[in-house]
Amino acid sequence: MVFPFPSEEPLVSYYNLGAAILWPNLMVWTKRDWRGQQFLGQPGDGIVVAANHLSWLDPLLLLHYSNDANRPARFLAKDSLFDLPVLGTVMSGAGTIPVHRESSEAGNAVSDAVAAVKAGEAVWVYPEGTITRDPDLWPMSGRTGAVRIALESGKPLVPVAHWGVQEMMRPYKVELNLFPRKTVHVVAGAPIDLDDLREQPVTEQLLQIGTTRLLDTITSMEAEIRGETPPNGRWNMATGERLPVTKTPNSAR
Repeated sequence: MVFPFPSEEPLVSYYNLGAAILWPNLMVWTKRDWRGQQFLGQPGDGIVVAANHLSWLDPLLLLHYSNDANRPARFLAKDSLFDLPVLGTVMSGAGTIPVHRESSEAGNAVSDAVAAVKAGEAVWVYPEGTITRDPDLWPMSGRTGAVRIALESGKPLVPVAHWGVQEMMRPYKVELNLFPRKTVHVVAGAPIDLDDLREQPVTEQLLQIGTTRLLDTITSMEAEIRGETPPNGRWNMATGERLPVTKTPNSAR
C-alpha cells in the first residue's frame, strides 16, 4: 500500500484525515516489523481483534498496522476521550466505539461492536481494559468484552501481540522518545478456537474460559517477540500482584 487509505473507507472521511496526518510521521519515526496481517482477513470480513496494551501511543501503531493490511481499525475507547476538543470529533467520525464504564449505557459498546463486526468491520479491543500495570509489561488479567463480541457476532477473534512502542512512550507517561528510531513489532495470530463455546449459553464462566484462552495466547505471542519466558500467573489490578490463572476443564485448547 502506497498511502494509508483502506479501500473500504470513503476517501473523504475523518478516518482518512487522521491517517493522512499520522502515516507520514510514523513512517519517518518508526521501524516496523509487521507479521501475520493475513489473519486480519479481507475488506468486508467482520472480525474482532484483541491486543495487549503497553502505552497511550500504541493505538496509533496498531491502526498503522491495520491500515497496512487494508483494514480500517474501529477501536473501542473510553467515553471520556470523546469529550476532548478535535480528538473527540475525529474519533466519532472515524467509527470509534465509546465505552461508557460504570453507567447504564455500559452494555451499548458491546451491542455497537457486535453490529459493526456483523457489518464487516475490523473491531479492535483491549481485553485488559487499560494499559498494563504488570511491572514487566506482560498482559494483565482481562475483561470479557472481546470474547462476548466474538460469540454474539459469530465472527473470528484474532489475537495480536506487540512490543517496542513502550520505548517511545512508557506506560502512563506523557513523553515521546524518538531517537534512536525504534522498531515496533506487531504480530497477529490465527483466530482463537471458540468453537466449543459458540453453541453454549453465554454465561460469565463461559466468557472467563474464552478470555483465559485469549490472554494465554497473547502472552505466548508476546513472549516469542520478546524472546523471554512469561511469569507464572497474571497481574491483577485489584490486588496489585500476580495471581495464578484459574483453569477450568474446558479453558485450555
